[in-house]
Amino acid sequence: MAQSDTDTELSAGTPDAVDRLEQAAEAYDRAQARVEEIGADALRDCREVYSELRNLLESYDGRATGGGDFEAFMEFQGRVGTLTDDLPEDLPERDTFEEIDDFLQQRRLTEGDFEQAREMLSPIGDLVGRLDELDDAREQYKKARTTAGRRHDELGDRIDDLERLRRLGDADLDAPVARLRDPIERYNDAVTEAFTEFRRNTPARDALAVIDRADAYPLVEFRSPPADLLTYVCEHDAGTEPVPKLLEYADYSASKLDHYVDDAAALRSAVATRQTYLRRLDAEPVRVDWPPPSADALPWYCREYRSVVARFADESVVATLREVRGLADREDYERLRESAVARSELTESERERLASGAVEQELSAAREASAAIEDALDAHSSL
Repeated sequence: MAQSDTDTELSAGTPDAVDRLEQAAEAYDRAQARVEEIGADALRDCREVYSELRNLLESYDGRATGGGDFEAFMEFQGRVGTLTDDLPEDLPERDTFEEIDDFLQQRRLTEGDFEQAREMLSPIGDLVGRLDELDDAREQYKKARTTAGRRHDELGDRIDDLERLRRLGDADLDAPVARLRDPIERYNDAVTEAFTEFRRNTPARDALAVIDRADAYPLVEFRSPPADLLTYVCEHDAGTEPVPKLLEYADYSASKLDHYVDDAAALRSAVATRQTYLRRLDAEPVRVDWPPPSADALPWYCREYRSVVARFADESVVATLREVRGLADREDYERLRESAVARSELTESERERLASGAVEQELSAAREASAAIEDALDAHSSL
């Protein structure tokens, strides 16, 4: 990717997010100032009267006009009069409401009179509309803050990735990582062989019991045996057979299976439906990854692995695991580990970007974009 393209990608959305937030904040401040000119409570009182009078005009238009329903005409004028009789002295546009009342208290009303009353009411609608404007401005401001915050989080993730990439670029790619890899490979080979033998020769009920107890160790990611499978191997004689034999039985026909187990239907129900689980049982959950965990994490992995491995492997395998545990105490462990991680994870393209200084420029651009959003968020507090 060309450097200009990368910079564009990093900053994409940042100016817009900042501009939208600033514009939304300014719009909210203007809307709030317009409401405060009159007073929010006063405007709400005014809006209540305005809405009721507008509804009366809508409801009685056509019924209280011309030669229409005289009872409706009288009722309309009475309701308008009642509405305007007790208006607070300090109600905004009180005089306009009373003027509209005086106008509507005629001996006869036409549709044109209703239309004129609406026109007289229109400026009050604009006035109380300031409350809606403030609500809309507040909502837009909250959305702008959310958008800016999301972009800030995205940039934070990008900065973390670039800092990690730069750190890997600082690793010594020529470091003698075999000092870590060789003991780990010896352990992984030994535990894999031990588990293979364990699975091949141990009664299924005992093997699955070991896997089931591994649940007590969160860092050992064995998948727990299905409950019906565990119950079957514990309660039926076939459970004394090793896992490969159970899988073999699962492929037998019903008539052939009757010669080998006491309850063919139970085996087919519990084992035949769990063949994938049984076939995938291996030592992977107790193998040490390459590149290995950090010096702080490795002892924890080894401690939990040992608790499980000791149940199916002999002391020689546990001894190789202790050797792996001891690697974390090496003064050069993190340096060697960083080298291993860099060798494993750095792509050719990333190495080129590191060598050209592109990563450093991308990181600078990301930090600048993040700071711009952070400043904008700090400048405009949350509502």
